[in-house]
Amino acid sequence: MTPPPRIRSRRLLAPLAAGALTVGMLAALPAATAHAAGSVAKVTGAQGNWQLSVDGQPYQIKGLTWGPSVADADKYLPDLQSMGVNTIRTWGTDASSKPLFDSAAAHGIKVIAGFWLQPGGGPGSGGCVNYLTDTTYKNQVLDEFPKWVQTYKDNPGVLMWDVGNESVLGLQNCYSGDELERQRDAYTTLVNDITKKIHSIDPNHPVTSTDAWVGAWPYYKKNAPDLDLYAVNSYNAVCDVKSAWQQGGYTKPYIITETGPAGEWEVPDDANGVPQEPSDQAKADGYTKAWGCVTGHKGVALGATMFHYGTEYDFGGIWFNLLPAGQKRLSYYAVKRSYGKDTSHDNTPPVISALDVEGGSANVQAGRDAVLDVRATDPNGDPITYEVLDNSNYLDGSKQLVSLPFTDLGGGRLKFTAPDRPGAWKVYVKATDGHGNVGVETRSLKVVPPVVNGTDIARGKPATASSFQASYGDCPCTAANAVDGNPTTRWASDWSDPQWLQVDLGTRTSFRHVQLVWEASYAKAYTIQTSDDGQSWRTVRTVTDGNGGVDDFDVSGTGRYVRVDGTARGTGYGYSLYSFGVYN
Repeated sequence: MTPPPRIRSRRLLAPLAAGALTVGMLAALPAATAHAAGSVAKVTGAQGNWQLSVDGQPYQIKGLTWGPSVADADKYLPDLQSMGVNTIRTWGTDASSKPLFDSAAAHGIKVIAGFWLQPGGGPGSGGCVNYLTDTTYKNQVLDEFPKWVQTYKDNPGVLMWDVGNESVLGLQNCYSGDELERQRDAYTTLVNDITKKIHSIDPNHPVTSTDAWVGAWPYYKKNAPDLDLYAVNSYNAVCDVKSAWQQGGYTKPYIITETGPAGEWEVPDDANGVPQEPSDQAKADGYTKAWGCVTGHKGVALGATMFHYGTEYDFGGIWFNLLPAGQKRLSYYAVKRSYGKDTSHDNTPPVISALDVEGGSANVQAGRDAVLDVRATDPNGDPITYEVLDNSNYLDGSKQLVSLPFTDLGGGRLKFTAPDRPGAWKVYVKATDGHGNVGVETRSLKVVPPVVNGTDIARGKPATASSFQASYGDCPCTAANAVDGNPTTRWASDWSDPQWLQVDLGTRTSFRHVQLVWEASYAKAYTIQTSDDGQSWRTVRTVTDGNGGVDDFDVSGTGRYVRVDGTARGTGYGYSLYSFGVYN
């Protein structure tokens, strides 16, 4: 059994709910067949020499996972057909699935119809089910899944059923040690029970179960003998699946239900601690390599549904989608070539060969101008239009991309304003050609507080606050953390208004500038005050429209004590400052 992969912070694209479907590859054992409206699919042959056929003709699954809405099936399935795709994979099957099945059948495409089990999607996903004791949940899925099989078993679009997605691995988010082993045995036993019920209703479509690592297969081998074939999601390690199958002594074929370029959990971190996203060209090469390794295991690997035919235009969409926002990438054409279609006459995307921060530094000052150097060419000589975007996933988990105003300085130099909030950001440059194609490259930025001329006279001085969080997460978050000069420690208050933080300068001192570096829990309204005795306060600045990030103020003040007095929080949490700087 191979060790589990590095834990994912989360699958880059959230798993689709039932009805927002996607499909993959088909395979089955000799006894498993698929029959609907005159169409028969089955696997024949013997150990290590299986063959999938549909209507008596050899059928190799050339697939993609399905991302668009069911309502857009007729819009996008012709495009999939033109790419040489014959199979799609979904993660959920319910009442909304019929239009997708019908449209797929109309376009000569088959569907691997998924059923979702918790905790699906790998570590950190879904809810934790006790598969030993939760009979209510087990009975629910044992009843629900076969009902949908009964509903759709004669639909000509259905190719096979896929029970669960990455739950054997995902259970490590819920359990550990011997209990984890017991839960994995119980989960795969339930998969087998579901498989038997599906077979009793529909003996004409094979059943598989997907997981995120080949280390799940021994559990299936032990506890789920009724599965017709195995399935695994494997990205950068897809070329190792063949040897894992050979070494595991398995007696069933398999399909790859997700694959493509290296994922976030498989790449090294850069200098800013951010996973290094592959270039567009490297992603395209990843699809080509994956397909080569699948087809290289002849007679056993019956095909693949590569990840991901999606139009989502967010963090995960840029990492994996073939057509984010409906625009085609180099990866789109790589998959098309892999599936046997000629792309030599296609108009293809711009290629960004380099993206750097001018000056050679990945550190930029919050709220200040920065320049990106972009080297891009278009293979068809089309004019290139740029867009600059950023993303704060590594600060707050947001998957959204934000389009930024920028100035094209010419020569591939794009000037934009850095985010106002310090930390590790990603910046993206999107290059379009006017023909529906896009090239996208990304780099991380380390956004730091702006440099202030002068001395921070508050650093290391005694600090007190109205309250502080003694525990939870990275706390204790005492008042002293805001004046210790460490940009990663913070003061955090109770979750109520008002709250204050003050520093004792030791003697009555004049200052001319204050810099506040807020954590995500910022002040919407606050004042900056001074005092000679810590009792009577003078206001030197009032803020009523705070939005977090970095607040820099040129102020004129004198006093022994300087205080930030928060009167309205910007979030439902408390007030939190990484830094309270007072400069002379």
